[in-house]
Amino acid sequence: MIDFKQIEKRVYQDILEQLPEYLTYHNLAHTQYVTEKALFLAGIEKISESDIELLRLAALFHDTGFIENPKNHEEIGCGIASNYLKGHISENDLKKIHGMIMATKIPQSPTNQLERIMADADLEYLGTDDFERQGNALFEELKHFNPSFSEQAWNELQLTFLEKHEYHTDYCKKNREPKKQENIESVREKLKVL
Repeated sequence: MIDFKQIEKRVYQDILEQLPEYLTYHNLAHTQYVTEKALFLAGIEKISESDIELLRLAALFHDTGFIENPKNHEEIGCGIASNYLKGHISENDLKKIHGMIMATKIPQSPTNQLERIMADADLEYLGTDDFERQGNALFEELKHFNPSFSEQAWNELQLTFLEKHEYHTDYCKKNREPKKQENIESVREKLKVL
């Protein structure tokens, strides 16, 4: 297996630390958060050590495509992962990593256990007390691309997104869904006030 720390250092230096400051959500802190949540869920799901390494790599690369373009950043991230990892891991493992990165694309449609973990790690915050803070960071990022994007439009978008979103792992269904429902109610309340 490859030296994860070495790859992580290169990706941090080459890409994640170079992301523009207006990416207030899709940034190094988000990548670290998703990695932490993916490893936590992998522990609960009793994933093998070799698959945990692949999961860590997928989390590391899942938003690297933002360095080029927010649109289709998942596909771009798969290409970046290939450039860094080809020759270091098998084609089959690379395919698994691509699958996990693509599982974070909205609407999420994971097809196996690793992809379900990755999809949930990426949006785990929707069912936590950190929902508002992370949501505000995403709102600021979206406003950069569309300065006329209003708080009203943001809350409407958030509500639609939250109502369609589904968790994929048993842990998140049981432990994050109830709080997500509370967060949906708080967004509904904001829409009544505006």
